[in-house]
Amino acid sequence: MIAPANSKADTLRLAFYGDDFTGSTDALEVLAFAGLECALFLKPPTVAALQKFAHLDAIGIAGDSRGMSPQEMDAALPPLLQALSALAPIVHYKVCSTFDSSPAIGSIGRVIEIARQHLGAGMVPVVAGNPALGRYCLFGNLFARSGTDGKVYRIDRHPIMSVHPVTPMDEADLGVHLARQSSLAGLAVAKFTLPQLDQGRDAIDSAMATLLREPADALLFDASTPAHLTEIGRLIEREAQRRNGLFVVGSSGVQYALTQWWSEAGLPTRSPARFDSFGGVDRVLAVSGSASRLTAMQIEAAVAAGFVELPVSARHLVDDAFWPQARENLVARAADHLTHQRSVILHTARGPADPRIDEMLDALVAQGQTRSQARHEGGRLLGLRLGQVTKDILARVPLRRVVLSGGDTSSQVTQVLAPDALTIAARLAPGAPLCRLHSGTAELDGMEVALKGGQMGDVHFFDRARRGETRRYAATRGNV
Repeated sequence: MIAPANSKADTLRLAFYGDDFTGSTDALEVLAFAGLECALFLKPPTVAALQKFAHLDAIGIAGDSRGMSPQEMDAALPPLLQALSALAPIVHYKVCSTFDSSPAIGSIGRVIEIARQHLGAGMVPVVAGNPALGRYCLFGNLFARSGTDGKVYRIDRHPIMSVHPVTPMDEADLGVHLARQSSLAGLAVAKFTLPQLDQGRDAIDSAMATLLREPADALLFDASTPAHLTEIGRLIEREAQRRNGLFVVGSSGVQYALTQWWSEAGLPTRSPARFDSFGGVDRVLAVSGSASRLTAMQIEAAVAAGFVELPVSARHLVDDAFWPQARENLVARAADHLTHQRSVILHTARGPADPRIDEMLDALVAQGQTRSQARHEGGRLLGLRLGQVTKDILARVPLRRVVLSGGDTSSQVTQVLAPDALTIAARLAPGAPLCRLHSGTAELDGMEVALKGGQMGDVHFFDRARRGETRRYAATRGNV
């Protein structure tokens, strides 16, 4: 067993902040399925909050900085990251495995600057490769499997991420991508490449020592195999011990790296078999704000499986003149169907070409916003109002299970529901587990919720959430 690297808390080995809620549950899933005890909070937990759970190995905070401007990050992130740094020896800023971000929205480069300024983080490790999710980093360039055709693309040629409606990826070299997001003269990014990782451990350690002497702000690791991640986990653990604390940026590849290394080093864990199956329910409420092609296919499959489809006007939800009536109509219609034991799916788009999103943006631009402001503020407001609709529906018809689709949508809806914490209930789809809410509100406590990013799950995701899963979980992973 590894000697604990933690001089800050008695039991926690890792604390992470997820820049959206779907990514946060993905990180939580990896830890739980590796046999660790973990819980996800919406804000830094108090001692009393932690004491409500059994021995915890790791905790997370589910956030929404993926949709923040750099100025919003400057205000929101320092106290959160400092609170996590006081709890655990390794603090992980969890980003989407596609690294989609920009200098204006969800800037990962700005996060690195904040950590160096406020935490004294030094050179920040960056982990991008995650083969379990079909993500590969080769000489600093990111490649990702598409959920629509199963092929692997360089991220700037990915059929979905290269045309993301808010943060399209037009650069595959993550060193260049992160440097563009610097608020100053540009981040200096060193690279630990595949030839260096494919050596023996003595040579890997020597390469690491050499790179740490470089005048760089961040150290980007390649990874294309699980073995690469295990070595990265070993290096991260050792560096955390050497520095008495470490700040890391990356996808859930960080969780894979650490848990694989801890397993190899003999860290005792519980069996994850308890997550392998979950029962069906008579009805679910699904709420989708995702415009991805894959989500459109999933909506079509849900409707074919008997879900009642309730298209939502994104424009009416963000327009104060239309919002009250649109809210009441949606809540009444959804509650009526659910009361009659019908599953319901609310959605604001069926694919990237759906005109409802442009209608919302055009309306906000007509009110004086720029197109960029409309995407940023309109998307956030849309998520918050979908959250209020969801909360109203649950007040009328308490449910055992809810499914949320879309990274921003999941973040905003969950914040409106405001549970105290989430824990893993079962495997549902790779990167989108079924979670259990812990809340002082009776209709929410114990309710199960799945938070799905636009690229996660197969086409039958919504119906599987309703039907349950009795077979043993497949070893394949999807897209996050």
